Amino acid sequence: MLIPHHWMRRSPFSGKQHGGWDWELVAIALVYFVQGALGLAHLAISFFLKDELGLSPAQTASLVGIAMAPWTVKPIYGLISDALPLGGYRRRPYLILSSLLGASAWWALAYWVNSPQTAAVAIACGSLGIACADAIIDALIVQRAREEGDGGSLQSFAWAWVSVGAIASSWLSGYLLEHLGARNVFSITGFLPILVGIAAWAIADPPLPSSGSLVQTLTINLRQIKQALTNQRILLPAGFIFLWQATPSADTAFFYFTTNELGFNPEFLGSVRFGTSIAGLFGVWLFQRYLRHIPLRKIFFWSTVIATLLGLTSLVLVNHWNRALGISDHWFSFGDSLILTVAGRIAFMPVLVLAARLCPEGVEATLFALLMSAINISGLISTQLGAGLTYLLGVTETNFDNLWLLLLITNLSSLLPLPLLHWLSSAEQPPQLLSQEEPAVSSVS
Repeated sequence: MLIPHHWMRRSPFSGKQHGGWDWELVAIALVYFVQGALGLAHLAISFFLKDELGLSPAQTASLVGIAMAPWTVKPIYGLISDALPLGGYRRRPYLILSSLLGASAWWALAYWVNSPQTAAVAIACGSLGIACADAIIDALIVQRAREEGDGGSLQSFAWAWVSVGAIASSWLSGYLLEHLGARNVFSITGFLPILVGIAAWAIADPPLPSSGSLVQTLTINLRQIKQALTNQRILLPAGFIFLWQATPSADTAFFYFTTNELGFNPEFLGSVRFGTSIAGLFGVWLFQRYLRHIPLRKIFFWSTVIATLLGLTSLVLVNHWNRALGISDHWFSFGDSLILTVAGRIAFMPVLVLAARLCPEGVEATLFALLMSAINISGLISTQLGAGLTYLLGVTETNFDNLWLLLLITNLSSLLPLPLLHWLSSAEQPPQLLSQEEPAVSSVS
């Protein structure tokens, strides 16, 4: 396991005083691994909606965006688990329930779903299951970071295991889809959330009585969140992140182009996902090694400009200019995807740094969760705006005449928030709350 030696300590599952397994950390790693490994079904969902349900690019983008809505309300899950222990336990029962919900959702897609409406419900339930588990495990990361004073390493640990899960599942996602079909991939994916339920038994969760009603808990947290969000040193940088992430996306339309026009099969797309998963991990390493000490405004500016210019290379593939250069569609797409992924990951890492920096002491966990939810909402808006543009420009599963224009608009729109970069100047130092009348009771992140 990728567990630093200084996290090895005595556990009830180990008889060793030194070098024993920290089984809670193993469980945390397993939950994050599952989060990345659920990418096993991403290609299957796209092909299922496109081929079996016959949805257009705009319809697919809209449905997937709506179905991912559970990620936009992550703080609610933690507030409920904090305020309403089940049988006196705050974490383990909710992890087990989220495990069962996720598994049921994937098996429903495998054996029962036959319409866009039921597909949206099933995908949303699967998202709800893993989002709830993610919120609870994120809370453990926050707690351990406070106890051990090593928050940066713990965040890197979490991201590393998400990446390991994504790498492990990415190539298989295409191979299994090619040879077994989408519904069988959903059936296999249904076993992954079960691992979350197994991991729940290794989580430290001493029985505690409820510390108060849900209403009392919400009142205390909302009072502190309101105080934090009325502070311009938090509000302006958070607003920039939201606008920067909410610009429209053409990913779904481009997927239809690569499969229907260029004839890319699932196995090749799985290979691309495998390469981009490794490229994403490389992008994180580049940021941590060379860029993390550079001022955020400079990082945001140059990463956005470079990512936009690189994004425009998709026009080469859409207009088949690569063929004139003697480069096949497959090789150009593969190389282009790797470069774009590295640039995109470098561009996104400052978002996480900034979000953590904006959280004042006392509500850091809850506010971080709220900021992450805001980012997820902006991603939902991005998908829906892209769906609207796809529809307005007449891009369908067979008509890609205006795809170049869609790609041009969506890429150039990424530059629109840059005049607001001065909003980040207030994030140079961590903000403080004006008062701390009530202690924060939620540990959600």
